[in-house]
Amino acid sequence: MPKPSIQFFCEDIDFKLKSSRKTISWIKAAIKAEDKTPGELNFIFCSDNHLLQMNIDYLQHNTLTDIITFDTSEEEGIICGDIFISIDRVRDNAHKFKKELDNELHRVIIHGVLHLIGFSDKTANKKNIMRGKEDAYLSLR
Repeated sequence: MPKPSIQFFCEDIDFKLKSSRKTISWIKAAIKAEDKTPGELNFIFCSDNHLLQMNIDYLQHNTLTDIITFDTSEEEGIICGDIFISIDRVRDNAHKFKKELDNELHRVIIHGVLHLIGFSDKTANKKNIMRGKEDAYLSLR
């Protein structure tokens, strides 16, 4: 079983997550609340250009996105993965939806974690369920 580890990195930007220890505790609590075990999770903050190229290279999507999640879990119930987040997109969405940057960033962080846990947003119903989970976990921050 991999040792639980949640880390934050920057790829092609200079960005510092506020309260990283608090965020790590919050992520672990959300995973445990879903009856899963935290494993190795890497959050990589990057630019729109970097994430767009990844979207093209790995998913064959030529569109901007705020997040791409890669599941690296090898054992059932242990949540592991690499989550790439475009800080440019998160900033734009925070402005667009009139949200604080920190709140929008944490919504995207928990969105990626929920994908690794097994939630999908491919249909309207599944998207509503996922949004409800996001809201519930955001309220616990």
